[in-house]
Amino acid sequence: MDVRTQMLEAAEKLLDESPDRDIATRAVCEAVGVGAPVLYRLFGDKNGLLSAVVDYGFDRYLATKRAAEPSEDPVVDLRSGWDTHVAFARAHPAVYRLMYSPSFAAVPAAAQEALRLLREVLVRCAEVGKLRVAPDVAAQAIMSANIGVALNLVSQPETYADPDLSDRVRDAVHDSLLVNTERPAKAASGDGVSTAALQLAAQLQGGRSPLGDPETALLVHWLDAVARSESS
Repeated sequence: MDVRTQMLEAAEKLLDESPDRDIATRAVCEAVGVGAPVLYRLFGDKNGLLSAVVDYGFDRYLATKRAAEPSEDPVVDLRSGWDTHVAFARAHPAVYRLMYSPSFAAVPAAAQEALRLLREVLVRCAEVGKLRVAPDVAAQAIMSANIGVALNLVSQPETYADPDLSDRVRDAVHDSLLVNTERPAKAASGDGVSTAALQLAAQLQGGRSPLGDPETALLVHWLDAVARSESS
């Protein structure tokens, strides 16, 4: 393990152990056995170190997402994605708080990749007729709820002590966005049209269109308008 990675892991360990969620650069250097000039050369200053800790956290988080093999059921993959997100937060509480901290001036690009990977699973849900809202809308709702639950669990574990909290919120959010085939009566309210429009649009965008690109784009636009009007 190189010195840079050693310093990142030392910083994370110290953050986890810190009662005030802060660290001293000197403590990081001492933990690795290097002098302050090494830290300044690698990270610039303390803010640079913390930014690198965030990037290192996202790298590990996204590695689990990229390595996930899609199953035959995208809904199962969606549930699994929520659970692995929360599991990562619990395993790396200090880093996770930094990853989604409002104190950073710019949102890390990796956060956008996490949202994109979630959207890809939701497009698969739409392709099999399981999604009742547009993938972009569903991705924003799920990611917001997932982050909120994870932050509460790692920031206020004494308050959010229900061991089933994550499962309860996950199921409630997913139930509001996915078609429940066990309750077909709900489809009579207009979900059927919206879901069919979303399903066809996802399939067309997935390269299954017999039309040309301009015609496909126009049809997808119409289908999106139908889906949004039916779900509003």
